[in-house]
Amino acid sequence: MAFFGKLKSALKKTKDVLRTDVRDLFKAGEILDEVKLEEFHRGLITTDMGVEAASEVVESLRKEFGGRTVDPKAIWENVKETLKLILKGDGSTDWDPDNPVSPLNMAESGTTVILVSGVNGVGKTTSIAKLANFLTKANKKVVLAAGDTFRAAAVEQLTMWSQRIGCEIVRKDEGSDPASVAFAGCDQADKIGADVAIIDTAGRLQTQQNLMQELEKIHRVIGKRIEGAPHESLLVLDATTGQNGISQASKFSAAANCTGIILTKLDGTAKGGVVVAIRKKMGIPVKYIGVGEQIDDLQLFSPDDFVEALFEEI
Repeated sequence: MAFFGKLKSALKKTKDVLRTDVRDLFKAGEILDEVKLEEFHRGLITTDMGVEAASEVVESLRKEFGGRTVDPKAIWENVKETLKLILKGDGSTDWDPDNPVSPLNMAESGTTVILVSGVNGVGKTTSIAKLANFLTKANKKVVLAAGDTFRAAAVEQLTMWSQRIGCEIVRKDEGSDPASVAFAGCDQADKIGADVAIIDTAGRLQTQQNLMQELEKIHRVIGKRIEGAPHESLLVLDATTGQNGISQASKFSAAANCTGIILTKLDGTAKGGVVVAIRKKMGIPVKYIGVGEQIDDLQLFSPDDFVEALFEEI
């Protein structure tokens, strides 16, 4: 299935919520009044896109169409354009469909280091494998560092993926200092001239202060081995967490200076709007999304395609 088709399928539950709440809201010939705008505001919030983003969308409608006869097509175009602008942010992130690496902050020379973090159960290890596969197919030489030393299963899983993908992996004994694994991964990537080093970290709740401090340590150690690293700090976020995703983005960004998001499990939630909320509140862009369970089911995010898929047939 083509990307747009997968995205439409993944966003079905979110789209169903919107369709149920707003399908009959904007009828041609009626007057766009405050009652309709308030109902629409509530409908947007049910997708977890947050009060701030929903308010911005509604305010744009109020200014452009408030008190006027409803033109459904013009209204929906306005809604989509506002959401696209929110998702694109300040314009510093590029999502070039012809260059799958385009949204990543790459080092000007030498190895680009990507630090990956997230809470337990979000699909972090699988997302790292998908990203490594993605980069390898883009002709990048990749080294993985199995920094989740608390779970032997995670190390074994990542090792298996590295063998399937055909990239090198750096690992140490269970219980080893995760920062030492991160350092070793950067060291090996630098020595062999790898294009990218991807550093896995143990899953942790954003409320576990000692583990968040450990993440800060990993971030510092990476920078000591390769100047300017990590060049990219990706937070793997489960779309089903809804508004809790904002808390995760805030806490992880404080510890690891998150620069982007990999959004997973989009197909299992009616809360796909959370990506808008995080972008609006935190300024962190979604760079990739998981649209399935297979190794190739990581896709470059597209603000335009995301919004178009969200409002198709509404």
